[in-house]
Amino acid sequence: MKTLSMALFAGLIILSSCSSTQVTSSWKANNIPAASTYKKIMVLGIINQKDRTLREALENQLVNDLKEQGYDAHSALQEYGPKAFDKFKEDEIADQLKNSGYDAVLTTVLLDKTKDKQYTPGNMSYQPVGVYYNRFRRYYTTVYDRVYTPGYYTVSTNFFLESNFYDTNTGDLIYSVQSKAFDPSSSTSLSNDYANMVIKDMRKKGVIVKK
Repeated sequence: MKTLSMALFAGLIILSSCSSTQVTSSWKANNIPAASTYKKIMVLGIINQKDRTLREALENQLVNDLKEQGYDAHSALQEYGPKAFDKFKEDEIADQLKNSGYDAVLTTVLLDKTKDKQYTPGNMSYQPVGVYYNRFRRYYTTVYDRVYTPGYYTVSTNFFLESNFYDTNTGDLIYSVQSKAFDPSSSTSLSNDYANMVIKDMRKKGVIVKK
């Protein structure tokens, strides 16, 4: 019994540590420059103003994780403000970043955000438990004393995100990753899971290296 309890507890720990963010696909270009050549990276969230809290959290977490890998990373929101690039074309943004000494830019886009509504039916239990249909008094008492839990609706929010890594010198797309986050508890939780997943995948594919 003690062994079984410990196994169940360990299982709960594993389940609670699982991330709700999953990579759905990722891609790396062929013949890319050596990962060690990148030194200064701009992290740019392309997210609507209404989701600015999420943008800020994502940019900050990606910046922190890139710095842990040894890169000089900066948040576009902190560096230029929320609307600095709204009226710029892609080439103009790339030129500005290049002129500011950035070797690469890591963009993050919120592709979609959906809500799922699910109904959980109620349950009914009877006391006492046993055969009671053969006597009216038993049947009446059992049904009368039933315990009923009503059904309820739960709403979950799913986030679909994409990050692209561009070389500012050539303008080429070096790496792209798409992911789905299932009902994160907060913007902070989503950002932590997402940044960890992206950086891990970038290292796995040799786009960046720990310096």
